[in-house]
Amino acid sequence: MSTETLSPGSSASSSSTSNASRPTPQRRARRPREFTNFDVWVLVGSIISALCLNWLIFYRLTAGASLFGFLLCSYFTFLAIFGVVTADRMGRLVATDRVMTVVVVSAAAIVFVPLVLLIGYILLEGLKALRPNFFISDQEGITPVLPSTSGGASHAIVGSIEQVGLALLWSLPLALAAAVFLNESRSKWRRPVRIFVDAMSGLPSIVAGLFIFATLILPFAKSGNPLFGYNGFMASLALAITMLPTITRTVDVVLRLVPDGLREASLALGASRARTVFSVVFPTARTGMTTAVVLGIARAVGETAPLLFTAFGYDLMNSNPFAGSQESLPLFVYRNIRKPDIAAIERGFAGALVLLLLVVALFALARFIGRDRSKRRGAPKGGGAAVRTNPDDPFNSPTSPSTSADADATATGQSVQEPMTS
Repeated sequence: MSTETLSPGSSASSSSTSNASRPTPQRRARRPREFTNFDVWVLVGSIISALCLNWLIFYRLTAGASLFGFLLCSYFTFLAIFGVVTADRMGRLVATDRVMTVVVVSAAAIVFVPLVLLIGYILLEGLKALRPNFFISDQEGITPVLPSTSGGASHAIVGSIEQVGLALLWSLPLALAAAVFLNESRSKWRRPVRIFVDAMSGLPSIVAGLFIFATLILPFAKSGNPLFGYNGFMASLALAITMLPTITRTVDVVLRLVPDGLREASLALGASRARTVFSVVFPTARTGMTTAVVLGIARAVGETAPLLFTAFGYDLMNSNPFAGSQESLPLFVYRNIRKPDIAAIERGFAGALVLLLLVVALFALARFIGRDRSKRRGAPKGGGAAVRTNPDDPFNSPTSPSTSADADATATGQSVQEPMTS
């Protein structure tokens, strides 16, 4: 038998090799957005410490101060304590991220809390007079001694529907024509028109009512023609002025998103520019155009100032917008809130609740219509070939499997060869 003798040098080298091959334990890196239970305790402790410290300074060591000053100083003290404790435990990077997160969340809460309080207050006050008869009766025979559950706002609801509907009828064709002119025309007047539309967006709504009052109602007041008096038709003209810039700007933005390749393809096939707009551009942008219409309605349905000079308001039902004064929901709220009796004020809050729910529903409808519909586009039924959507296409236009395969092969640097035929 042969015995193999190992030298001390070889033993040391083998042990060093085994130590080098052994993985060394590494400390897990802490991500800035990682949040643990200890971080919750740090946050709560910082809040309590800041409140206690400022309470001691404001109400024990000094003569006292306002509640706003106490809360403001407590907030900045909390940021300082929270930042120092977080930096000591997790480093400056994580501390900076946490402090900025607290600042952003606080700013969002400052904006969100008043909105919640406003909606909650209108909801609590409006439910006192909101009954089924509120939607089917008007203010005929209503006296200050009757409870708030008597009477209703059906005349105001009908007036709002008619006035906004007529306003949409006047403003929609003009808005579409202006948006098409801004996108499809190469005229030198395009820039002045765009500036004019942008300026109208900041126009106070009461100016629109004064314009209709000064140009159509006052000059023809002695003519005896009911069409040029206080009525829903004049109110719809004022509302159309407020709706026009909203719809025009939104449709303008939507039409810009239509790819120029679609227009060029239509023109290359011999179609005129008008046919290209109606057959290619409008169908492609119909979702955004619908959203623009809903946003315009939401803008006009809550306007009160233009109606003070045009519709004037009326306590009874008037379903004819072309003759006689007419009520609307904003006017109903305004006229009832100004009355001294509690029942009328509660009816005004009920009208405000209905108006608030209507505006919220319109904005929710606009978000629903304008959202991305790519998730609802799946494979066709019936076992046919799957249709893929191009993620780089903003309109998610479907592509055939062969086109997708060619694009994938081109992206990977491979060539796609056609099958040889004998």
